[in-house]
Amino acid sequence: MQTIKSNDTAQVIVFNLGDERYGVDISQVREIIRPTQITRIPNAPDFVEGVINLRGQITTIINLRKRFGMQPKEIDNDTRIIVVENENAVIGMMVDTVNEVKYLSSADIEALPNMITARNEAKFLKGVGKFPDGLLILIDLNKVLSEDEMEKLR
Repeated sequence: MQTIKSNDTAQVIVFNLGDERYGVDISQVREIIRPTQITRIPNAPDFVEGVINLRGQITTIINLRKRFGMQPKEIDNDTRIIVVENENAVIGMMVDTVNEVKYLSSADIEALPNMITARNEAKFLKGVGKFPDGLLILIDLNKVLSEDEMEKLR
C-alpha cells in the first residue's frame, strides 16, 4: 500500500452512512445544513433527491446512500446535507450524521486494498484514513459524479 499525499495534513469532515465512517476534505465543503423542503425532479437519476433553494441558489441534493448502492434511510433529526463545491457546481450530499472535523496526516492515509478497488463503488473513494479509534473511508468528490452527470447538474 502507498501513501496518497505527501508531507501534509488534511482536514476532513467525518460523517456516517450506516455504520461506516467517511471523510471528505474540508476545503471542498461550503457548509453543513439540516434538510429542508426538497423539490423532486422528474426523470432524475435515482440517487438525486431533488433541488433546494439555498439562499437564492438552486442546489441539487444527492443521496450518498443511494449513490453508493446502500439502502435508503428515512430523513431524521441527525440527517445532514454537506454542501460542497465541485468543478463550478454546488451540490448537497445527504448523509446520516456529521460527527466532527479531524486532522489526518499523510502518513495515516493509505491507498485502498486491491480487493476493494475492483468493486464498482470504489471509484468514488480515494483512500483509507487511520485513527486510533478506527478507520475512515476518504471520498473523492471529483468522482462522486461523472463528468456527464456534473454537466447535467450545471
